[in-house]
Amino acid sequence: MKRKMIGLLAALLLAGIGTAALVVYVESARDKAVADEALVDVYVVDKAIPKGTPVGKIPASVAQTEVPAKVLADDAVTDLGELGKDLATAVDLEPGEQLLRSRLVAPDRLGRAAVPAGRQELTVPLDPSRAVGGSLHVGDTVGVVLSFEPFDQPGSQDKTPSMSHLTFHKVVVTSVQFAEGDSRSTSAGSGDKQAGDDDTKAEPAPANQVLVTLALSSRQVEQVVFAAEFGHIWLTAEGAAADESGTRVITLGDVYKPAAAR
Repeated sequence: MKRKMIGLLAALLLAGIGTAALVVYVESARDKAVADEALVDVYVVDKAIPKGTPVGKIPASVAQTEVPAKVLADDAVTDLGELGKDLATAVDLEPGEQLLRSRLVAPDRLGRAAVPAGRQELTVPLDPSRAVGGSLHVGDTVGVVLSFEPFDQPGSQDKTPSMSHLTFHKVVVTSVQFAEGDSRSTSAGSGDKQAGDDDTKAEPAPANQVLVTLALSSRQVEQVVFAAEFGHIWLTAEGAAADESGTRVITLGDVYKPAAAR
């Protein structure tokens, strides 16, 4: 009986020693891997930096630290001296994040959203009722509805039917300008006063209009301009989770059907 107990205790002791040795080995291997990994200098935000802060005031709110090269952001700032003096933060910067060049813009771009690659900006004047009641903000995504009254058809006495279609989805709003006197006109799409907003305030839109700037492809630009010239444009607040399915060109026959046809 004693031999069995001694054997059991010995087995438990050996198992414990083996587990401890394995843990030590894994920790040692991990430390060696980190030690062998190249470290690079980068500036990290250590105090919150509000949107619109000039570059000259940023050094007081960042600290230089070393990070593994593999976690260094592509556009991370590694030398504050390389930054132009005419830049400001485009968004609020939070403690712990790397300082990125992409988040620094010229003051005249404050209050404007970034234009997606390959897109160009087009401004359309709209009645607030056609632009979600004038509640749109910079960075929102919208659906664009194009609507047309009957057109003459070349070589025919017939006209096209009246038609509407939710043509484009999740288009980025890059700027919004409101009518003069509207409290929202203090900046492009936001009533909050920004640092240095004397330089970044949006010009007021004509009375009773909202000037909405959209990021569009070349083909979309042509279609939206045509609708602005010869039809009507409506915008929807179309967030990332909005369902795009089921859209089609709508005519009177789709909207109104006599009782006999139902």
